[in-house]
Amino acid sequence: MALKKPLLNSSELQRTLQHPLLRPRTHLLTVPFFLLSLFLLSASYTTNSPISDNNTIIIPSRFSFSLNNVLAHAPFTSYTVSESSQSNTFSSVTAAERTRGNSTDGDSQDLDSCDIFDGSWIQDDSHETPYHHGSCPFLDDTFNCFKNGRSDYEFLKYRWKPHGCQIPRFDGLKMLHMLRGKRVVFVGDSLNRNMWQSLVCALRASLKDKSRIYEVSGRREFRIQGFFSFKFKDYGCSIDFVKSPFLVQEWRVVHNGGVPQRETLRLDMIQASKSQYYDADIIIFNTGHWWNHDKTKNGRNYFQEGNHVYERLEVSEALRKALKTWAKWVDTTVDSTRTRVFFTGFSASHYRGGQWNSGGKCDGERQPITNESYLSAYPWTMGIVEEVIAEMKTPVFYLNITKMTDYRKDGHPSIYREPGFSDNKGHRMVQDCSHWCLPGIPDSWNELLYSTLLIAYTNFMSSTNY
Repeated sequence: MALKKPLLNSSELQRTLQHPLLRPRTHLLTVPFFLLSLFLLSASYTTNSPISDNNTIIIPSRFSFSLNNVLAHAPFTSYTVSESSQSNTFSSVTAAERTRGNSTDGDSQDLDSCDIFDGSWIQDDSHETPYHHGSCPFLDDTFNCFKNGRSDYEFLKYRWKPHGCQIPRFDGLKMLHMLRGKRVVFVGDSLNRNMWQSLVCALRASLKDKSRIYEVSGRREFRIQGFFSFKFKDYGCSIDFVKSPFLVQEWRVVHNGGVPQRETLRLDMIQASKSQYYDADIIIFNTGHWWNHDKTKNGRNYFQEGNHVYERLEVSEALRKALKTWAKWVDTTVDSTRTRVFFTGFSASHYRGGQWNSGGKCDGERQPITNESYLSAYPWTMGIVEEVIAEMKTPVFYLNITKMTDYRKDGHPSIYREPGFSDNKGHRMVQDCSHWCLPGIPDSWNELLYSTLLIAYTNFMSSTNY
């Protein structure tokens, strides 16, 4: 039984993305949960020999769980992209769900047939974050708003509620069990680092003995090599971060004498890393914010392919070229039979009265946006991401956090970005309305990541009667 990834073809996808009703809120989910369940169950079951047969899935030696019953009793084999006029989104549905008529009434809908990224924030005074403020020693000062003087906690009393279903409460011990012996790597910009630190702190909070987590490489290595790693001793798993804000290689053009002339961005080269992560068990990529910086958007004498530096190239075309380079690298280098690939969507910013470098502010915000009509237009970057993902042969699970973050103008560090950050008159200057306080909004992203892993695990268990 060959497992395929049925998608709209590129021309159909392009027409649908351009539809005026669908364009503002696009959701694309392409990973088969069945394949994800194989990955998760490999942490729990063992046999004496791996399986290698005529199926399109080949399990490498480190996977020792037999596939015989899995292939025969898979609850469904893949996700497909389909139009949904009711929610104005690209929705991810199984063939079985389409047969059921796509009912979304109430909260009885199964998670595996629910768009967990389409919902709203519900005020819930009983809601607790997976770790308490001040409890995690691994937070960067940039994200540690409470250490930096923020004293309001109301923004933590909202939970994300998808339309038509409930997401499970984050269970750190259960997630560590699913990740036993695995390596999870976040690759991208500082918003992915936001999510990575949230997950490390949430998993740490579940440990009775907090000394059972340690830094494999710390802040010194991160400054030099852009790599940070934590290991959970009792579970043999690591949670890593690799800095790669563009996913492709930042470069320096030099004179014949060896003197750097200017910086460029190599659109045809994946970002090099001292940490080889292509064979990790889960890789979570992102990019987006750095493509909106002035130098990048200007596009003059900055983008390079081979020895050619473009005198002028539109940033949208540059991003498309870069993502195709990334996609080609994933398709040719990452073994999708053992590695699950995720891509985190664009995280919304909320500057008012300017941008980060021109006096933009977000301090004083205490509540989320409640009226959807006040949300921003769907980011241009994500439309290109979705087009590229749809053409890949590797299944990619798209964590589309764009809409859920757009509501949360109250969750940024703003003036609490780091201790003592002020001008010579004592006034805090540049505000951070892009990143998120921790604990805070990224904890919900990891709840959705946890839900995704749990869906695959639960579906397998129920389909095989284990």
